[in-house]
Amino acid sequence: MLVELFFVFFIIGAVSFGGGYAMIPVIEAEAEGRGWLTTSEFTNVIAVAGMSPGPIATNSATVVGYHVAGIAGAVVSATAMTLPSFLTIFIIASVYNKFSQHSLIKAAFYGLRPAVASLIIYAAIKFAASNGIFTWNISAEAALTVFLFLLSLAALMYFRLHPALVLILSGIAGVFLFY
Repeated sequence: MLVELFFVFFIIGAVSFGGGYAMIPVIEAEAEGRGWLTTSEFTNVIAVAGMSPGPIATNSATVVGYHVAGIAGAVVSATAMTLPSFLTIFIIASVYNKFSQHSLIKAAFYGLRPAVASLIIYAAIKFAASNGIFTWNISAEAALTVFLFLLSLAALMYFRLHPALVLILSGIAGVFLFY
């Protein structure tokens, strides 16, 4: 199992672009496809990983690894997830200044930006849908969830509150609204 965890997360770390949020759909597909987690369990993983210090993809890999194979699984998954990035950045950093202004390199990065943005938006929509935010069944709980979503979004975008404060306030509101 540890070898499988290593290769799965090494490959995810090696081929995923756009940072942690863009990796979430890939991690989810692998974890669910291999029967390691259900969609509901993965949603909880993302909630914990997002509130924990550090990169969300590495945190997610660590929690999935722990779920599958305990502490050894967590260590193997986290290491495998970060190793490709470390090796790649180490190599690229040594030659980046030499080629960064090349038109082919600039063009490739302009092409990657929309794809990365779509991966992030896809992850957000899927996460919201699995939590009842996007639903045609408008129950009181769903309405409160949408309200809390919009309030959190306004706090971040309009009032420019710190994301950690928004998370804390949302958790407190969740206790009062849903307990």
